[in-house]
Amino acid sequence: MSETDRDPGVEPVVRYGRLLTIPSLSWALYDLGNTIFSMNIVSFFFSLWVVNVMGGTDSQYGYTAALSYAIIFSLSPFLGALTDQAPRRMPFLVVSTLVCVAFTLLLGTGGLTMSLAFFVVANIAYQSGLQFYDALLPEVSTEATRGRVGGIGIGLGYLGSLIGLFLARWLLTGVDELPSMAEQSARYTLVFKVTAVLFLAFALPCFLYVRERARARRFTARAVPAAIRQVAQTFRGIRRFPGLGRFLIGRVFYTDAVNTVIAFMGIYVTNEVGFATEQAIVIMLVATACAVPGGFVWGAVADRIGPKRTLDLVLFLWMIVFAWATLVGLFKLGQLAFWPVPVLAGLGLGGTSAADRPLMLRLTPPARIGEFYGLYNMVGRFSAVTGPLTWAFVAERISIGGVSFGLGLGRPAAVGALTLEIVIAWWIIRGVSDAPRTWGEEDLPPVP
Repeated sequence: MSETDRDPGVEPVVRYGRLLTIPSLSWALYDLGNTIFSMNIVSFFFSLWVVNVMGGTDSQYGYTAALSYAIIFSLSPFLGALTDQAPRRMPFLVVSTLVCVAFTLLLGTGGLTMSLAFFVVANIAYQSGLQFYDALLPEVSTEATRGRVGGIGIGLGYLGSLIGLFLARWLLTGVDELPSMAEQSARYTLVFKVTAVLFLAFALPCFLYVRERARARRFTARAVPAAIRQVAQTFRGIRRFPGLGRFLIGRVFYTDAVNTVIAFMGIYVTNEVGFATEQAIVIMLVATACAVPGGFVWGAVADRIGPKRTLDLVLFLWMIVFAWATLVGLFKLGQLAFWPVPVLAGLGLGGTSAADRPLMLRLTPPARIGEFYGLYNMVGRFSAVTGPLTWAFVAERISIGGVSFGLGLGRPAAVGALTLEIVIAWWIIRGVSDAPRTWGEEDLPPVP
């Protein structure tokens, strides 16, 4: 391998005669597992359980999700910087995954309020694990293959979602006809448990076969204040890294829109478009099936034309998706008119991560990958706080203690607001360059 095939100052773990190796495939399989959790818990079945089974509201789920994202938003930069202070990131990924799995197993037990609390913990652990996982991409790829390796992870991730959705569809067959809430709830609880087991099963190869380069650091009590100082320095010096600030601000808007539509898609298609639960699962299967090739194709596109141009194309696709979904709900165009939405949304889901993960790495100095991925995830979590709040505020009007909140414009108007966010995101990041950076000595990792 030539010097141009690797990051400056970073020695690759594997000589890439092939694109896929045991470490890169094991890394990608984790994406398969965590996307099962994202689809089945964050996106679909838990929100349906809250609203359609337990009699909760959009606001109850939205505000609970916002709380979990607010917490991880606060923790993300610190956690990322903390992993930079440690010899390895893998222990952080293992712990966060096990916590997520444990609390997912508890969903559906103890009533609505207790399960909402369990969801907060499970989602915090899951979101924490994402930044540890993303920061391992340089360990299993090179500068020349990151788009494709990341795209393989995304494609396998959505393939995992298909597995989870097929199992859930089988477990929930006829659930709407069950005579009691307790019987319906038991079916959903079984889905939650199956999801937790599948997440753990597909995470194990990553734990076992991804080997990190040793870093010349010892993890001591001094790592905590050092991480805090590192985060403070980053915020003060972010202008030193061209394009990073604009990209992160733009990412707030497009991840806000994407995360929000994922979180409320199940509620929207069942309560607004009129699909039954089993039909809604088919919609998610279609979207996921389209996301599988989307991840592979967009990853190859990112390697060919660059991650920034690829992201521009993906954002234009999302504009079409949100505008279409808004029109279907607003003018009651019917179920048939809605079917292009999951197809295009699936392609958009595969493309978003395939483009913005490599772009973030292009903007990130090699010595501070964990910290900068903390920022990357922090803005994603900030958007995940504002997204559910925006949806609840636009769609519903509630009264607490005689004080009214929200516009009460309905769910189609909430989707319309997300369309505007995608346009704002594209406008902000349009001037970001993905040209390779030349890093100074202070931005390269220490040699062991």
